Amino acid sequence: MASIELKELKSEDGEIISPALPDGVKNYLIDIDGTVTEDVPNEEPERMATCLPFPDALEVIKGWYAEGHIITFFTSRVEEHRVVTETWLKEHGFPYHGLLMCKPRGGNYHWIDNHIVRATRYKGKFTNLVKKQEEIEVFED
Repeated sequence: MASIELKELKSEDGEIISPALPDGVKNYLIDIDGTVTEDVPNEEPERMATCLPFPDALEVIKGWYAEGHIITFFTSRVEEHRVVTETWLKEHGFPYHGLLMCKPRGGNYHWIDNHIVRATRYKGKFTNLVKKQEEIEVFED
């Protein structure tokens, strides 16, 4: 995939600020264990090489990649598991742009960022995303 040209943004004062993706392009950060394959804990790394991908996850992620979206796997696996993880992703045909290791363990994530963040909790079925209105926590005005 060719590199994606980011849109230059400016603040109200005219200063250059962090760029944004082109309209319609999404940055997918996807967990591995329990999301695209069985839930393999770091304490059992031998299972990381033998677990099988969830077919629906592989199919959807391939589609997102083909549509030009950015795919980054974001995992709680530690750096010493990088090679087995990269090998597993390649062997099973997962297309991706990046792999971030050492995500904090334990869940209950609260992502605070100056860019738009949309969180989707995986509940056992990997499909294309649909829009729904849900209650969220936000900073006070």
